[in-house]
Amino acid sequence: MRLPILSATIALCLAPAFTANAQPGVTREAFLEQALKVLPVEERYDYHKALKKGPLHQPNQHVGAPPTENELAITPTGWTLALAPDAGPLTRYAADDIRDYLEVSMDVALVEMPGLDGWASRNNAILAGTPQQLPGMGTALTGSKDYEIRVDERRIVVCGFDDAGVQHGLLNLEARVRLREAPCLPRDLNVVRHSQYQTRMVLSWLGWMQWPDNFLDHLAHDGYDGIYASVYANPNGLPGPPHYDIIRKQDAKRLNDVITRANAHGLKVYTPILYANTGEPENEAGLREHVRDIVTKFPNIQGFILLTEGFYYKKFFGAGGHGGTDLEEWAQHWTRAVGIVSEECHRINPDLEILSWEYNIDFRPHRVAIKEYVTRHLPLDTIPLLTWENGKQFALGDFQGYLRDYSISQVGPAEVAAAQIKVAKERGMTVYCKVDCFATWQFGTIPYVPAPQQWQRRYDALAAHGVNGTLESWSNGYKPNFIAELRGWSSWTNPLSQDELLRGIARRNFGAGNEDAVLAAWEAFSEAIQHVPDTGPSMGTNSAVSHPLFFDEPPARMMTLNNSWWDEKEKSHWRHRLVAQWPYAHPIMVFYPDFRNKTNKAEQYARARSGVGQLESKERLKNVAVLPVFNEYTLRAADGLEAGLRHYRQAALNAPPAKQAAAMKEVLVVEQMQLMLRSLQAILQFEDCRFRLHHTDDPTEARALLDEMTALVEAELPRTKHALEITKRDSRLGYEAEMDYVYTPFVIQEKLEILEDTLARQIPAYRAGL
Repeated sequence: MRLPILSATIALCLAPAFTANAQPGVTREAFLEQALKVLPVEERYDYHKALKKGPLHQPNQHVGAPPTENELAITPTGWTLALAPDAGPLTRYAADDIRDYLEVSMDVALVEMPGLDGWASRNNAILAGTPQQLPGMGTALTGSKDYEIRVDERRIVVCGFDDAGVQHGLLNLEARVRLREAPCLPRDLNVVRHSQYQTRMVLSWLGWMQWPDNFLDHLAHDGYDGIYASVYANPNGLPGPPHYDIIRKQDAKRLNDVITRANAHGLKVYTPILYANTGEPENEAGLREHVRDIVTKFPNIQGFILLTEGFYYKKFFGAGGHGGTDLEEWAQHWTRAVGIVSEECHRINPDLEILSWEYNIDFRPHRVAIKEYVTRHLPLDTIPLLTWENGKQFALGDFQGYLRDYSISQVGPAEVAAAQIKVAKERGMTVYCKVDCFATWQFGTIPYVPAPQQWQRRYDALAAHGVNGTLESWSNGYKPNFIAELRGWSSWTNPLSQDELLRGIARRNFGAGNEDAVLAAWEAFSEAIQHVPDTGPSMGTNSAVSHPLFFDEPPARMMTLNNSWWDEKEKSHWRHRLVAQWPYAHPIMVFYPDFRNKTNKAEQYARARSGVGQLESKERLKNVAVLPVFNEYTLRAADGLEAGLRHYRQAALNAPPAKQAAAMKEVLVVEQMQLMLRSLQAILQFEDCRFRLHHTDDPTEARALLDEMTALVEAELPRTKHALEITKRDSRLGYEAEMDYVYTPFVIQEKLEILEDTLARQIPAYRAGL
């Protein structure tokens, strides 16, 4: 059933906001014509360079409305900032930051006045401290990172439960001013906010162990207090087990530098521990020695993540790919090894967090029992790190599928995760979740997914299930964006209302008067994302805009060894890591036809990426095609994005000059998402036609298939040209930290050449031979 996107009432209400010379319902072509005049071409990594170097705060942001009679305004001069003489390092960090922000962005010069004596009678002052430093304040604060903000007609007081609480309180004060776009706060603001999470950690989007100070600043401003560094690598530099021989090795000096700088920003550091446990006494002794070495060399690490991808028993297997392995026996040995790590860590430092992440143990919805089994066997002094959404079952038409990997089309939790949370809570355990909160493998090469209402539903579900901590990105990694900002607000109690927050972000990013259009667009995007059937790290939502429609088998674009003495079956030679005919991305991102025409790869793709092929019985799927339903939902999602884009584009065109370039780039993010979906459908439909073409002896049917394929290529050509221009103007697009650039303008240009050749030569040649 198609979900309603925008009601006629909303559409009519939006009409007055649009100018006479730019009517509602702006098309992609019309928008790009204007956007390409405004946005410069970016080179690869341009955004990375800016994010690494800063500056963090931008000038001339003081563009909001003047203060109302119900607001307290911080005037350009005459205001002071007061801290206790013994203020903690995080308080000092945040105080320096807010002074810099107000000066650079709001033209406000705060004068620091040491000491908090007589704080309650100070005028024209921002005062920050703990309850011990601000007697009478903070009586309702209960835990680390909690804070209270109190505003009256003369002063602003920020009280934190501890040093971290003061830091987050000051940064939230800054966030309120930034949202208001003026140094103004409600005179009656009196709010106590309790942290919802012990830890919120992320990976770096920039690349392997790239944690520059400016990047850490951004993390602190979005409310994070942890990072996960050196993925798939032991912190002490020792090699990981087999299967991880090609992973970069960690450098202890570099990691300790990251720990020191991260701690100065209020960010805890977590790392993995990799080890292949075999259950033998010598192997167990080696694990104990390995753990002691790590804990001793890195005394300021907060905790360790034991992920079954790298910390496993006997052999590695992918999720659900265990073959005949007895998972209960495997889990017994694995949890025993987790206990060994916990024992050795806690002998040295009882406060270390040991996060056990059993990702690879099958997470399909019917495997609840084995997931509960694992959770019941975990040592009580460890923290289960559960995978939030993977495995969540959903309906695809009359079929049943499940999320194959990190996705936002379903809110979650997965059936297995919900069961594990229940078991862990019954055992009195703290529960952390790996849960995407701003970006995901569904559109993994898009910097963030701008579907705020859908994300908010996930944030609410996390709170409802009592999740205590989060790892909020995997290989996508953090980069500044308004969804991460929204997530930050939801991570403490008493946030701004969703409407107030989203309207404020819309006004700030697109300009006053465009709020309704932007909100309508976001609502449409949040509905559309629910229809996306491609649920994993795949070509479909990550590289389809740069992926050809293959008619004839193309020549190899790299060295091949078909007649050499190398054993091709071993798949060990370096060339096997790439698809020779399209060596521009990791093979997982390449959809390559079976030119022997024995397998319909398009149908196979639809079954695999939706999970239908593993949940539905072979008997039912024997004579039924999943591809038509898969493509229907793909286009349904694309149509939903287009419905929102017609308002989003208009809001960007209406944006004031100072905001227009940034607003246009917000639009281009969603344009690329829509193009990705339409290219996905075209690729799969084209391959289905090509496969059927080679299995028909009927010239009439063949000509009809060629006509359909011709139409698909003709439609794909302008879309690809649009994707090329969009990619040129946003160097974030196409990038994914685990794989670097999955696609670039060069690759899209290569695709264009194949499309043009297919249309001009390949299809006509086949048609002539009928």
